[in-house]
Amino acid sequence: MPREKVCLVGSGNWGSAIARIIGANTAAHPETFEREIQMWVFEEVVGGKKLTEIINTTHENVKYLPGAKLPPNVVANPSLASAASGATMLIFVLPHQFLRRICPDILRSMAPRCKAISLIKGIEFEAGRPKLISSMIHEALSAAVPVSVLMGANVASEVAKDEFCEATIGCADAAAAAAWRLLFDRPTFRIQTVDDVAGVELCGALKNVVALGAGFCDGLGLGGNTKAAIVRIGLGEMERFCGDFFSGVQSRTFFQSCGIADLITTCYGGRNRKCAAAFAKGGRSWVEIERDLLNGQKLQGTITCEDVMTCLVARGRVGHYPLFARIHEIAFQGKPPQS
Repeated sequence: MPREKVCLVGSGNWGSAIARIIGANTAAHPETFEREIQMWVFEEVVGGKKLTEIINTTHENVKYLPGAKLPPNVVANPSLASAASGATMLIFVLPHQFLRRICPDILRSMAPRCKAISLIKGIEFEAGRPKLISSMIHEALSAAVPVSVLMGANVASEVAKDEFCEATIGCADAAAAAAWRLLFDRPTFRIQTVDDVAGVELCGALKNVVALGAGFCDGLGLGGNTKAAIVRIGLGEMERFCGDFFSGVQSRTFFQSCGIADLITTCYGGRNRKCAAAFAKGGRSWVEIERDLLNGQKLQGTITCEDVMTCLVARGRVGHYPLFARIHEIAFQGKPPQS
């Protein structure tokens, strides 16, 4: 059996943190994986030097994950077609807005027996209903490419420090699930696999909307009681949304790392909570906050919030989601955060 060739599509803070994990695992399992991992990097100039050259020389992504060393077998590549050439395992970890633009280059370069996994936390909207990012990747690449998802309570900076955490892989095929688990599982990054792809992915997206509400609480100086209520109500609306728009989502998925654990982590840390706290204090728009606080990263919660509301309006279900609706009103319609 030929060895798997891994390509990492994306190199932000989460992508760089994941690169440390998979770089160690491809080196540890030479019977299964080619040692070298190609990591596609959108080329930027940092301090007068190309970011790819910095990464390949210092083995550190100085812009998005400073202070965390990358394994030397992770090679930064500014050419997506070159990075994906002959890849049998594709890992997508970049803002989903760019997917449709980049997938044609990947399709022309990847190996015929390729499989993919999405670490992207977001959803799209199409024809009056939500569309999974994994479905977008599947359609953009090939009907023959199975797409799994990995979600969990994973703050990139903590993962990069090898602090213990868990993640959930949603994968419909047992053999593919085993391959993905071997690639990602580490003593400090433990993987559980389930066959509920939609449930795992939706949890990863919807928790960012709830995190906006948690951030509003922090910006207003409210205490743990209020935030706990937001988390509890938010989890209920997440499960309701999954049931309204997708069949077969399993209740047990919400008790995996991708569910309640990720929701807690995101509501007490992470970029969406931080930016929402700044918004609640007033004086800056979302665009300004993203520019000032995220160092080039993208804020996913606001995008997902708008997409969720579009879905609810189209289905006539807004009244069944009082928390999601109020978060949207505060974020986009001028409703005071105190409401």
